[in-house]
Amino acid sequence: MNYQWDFQTVWENFDVLWIGLIGTLKIFSVTVVLGLFGGLIVGMGRYARPIWIRGPASIFVEFFRNTPVLVQIIWFYFALPILVPINVSPFLAAVLGISLNTAAFSAEIYRGGIQSIEPGQWEAAKAIGMNYAQTMRRIILPQAIKRMLPPLTNRGIEAFKMSTLASVVAYVETLNQAKLIASLNFNPIETYSVVAFAFFVILYPLVQATYVLERMFGKSD
Repeated sequence: MNYQWDFQTVWENFDVLWIGLIGTLKIFSVTVVLGLFGGLIVGMGRYARPIWIRGPASIFVEFFRNTPVLVQIIWFYFALPILVPINVSPFLAAVLGISLNTAAFSAEIYRGGIQSIEPGQWEAAKAIGMNYAQTMRRIILPQAIKRMLPPLTNRGIEAFKMSTLASVVAYVETLNQAKLIASLNFNPIETYSVVAFAFFVILYPLVQATYVLERMFGKSD
């Protein structure tokens, strides 16, 4: 079987893919900020002593960690407008689904990082008169951050890849635009190969940077 490769039409429609890539970067930039910052708040809530803080934080983490992101995006897009009288755009639905999922996983990274600090650090801070907030801000978090940075970088990479799920609600991102090109030119193999290569080019340096961080902070510890 002689397959006729057709990359030419992909290059001719590269402006269409470029529009999708910009959409992907928009989702990524918003979700990674909301997800990692929200994860910090939830993670500290998971570590809090009062049950009225720890309980809701734990429920949030378990729910969003144990439900598929794709289902979450579809639910926000179709079900949320029925329950709440607001207009949910494809962008908003994707941002809510991906950022909340990222926050749930990031919260466990933050919680684990905080718990990895020796109990003596807390006792020493208490001995010199620091309260909980001061201890967390000045003693615990500065030490924990360097241990959490590599896995948090991995969560950022996962958020970038999860942006392709926004295509299910017809948001204009890379995969959605690739579907358009492939359906018009009947060349799905070439189109999706180009998209896969584009993601590899973008993410490979980030993955390598994660390895460098792991080695740096491993030596530091």
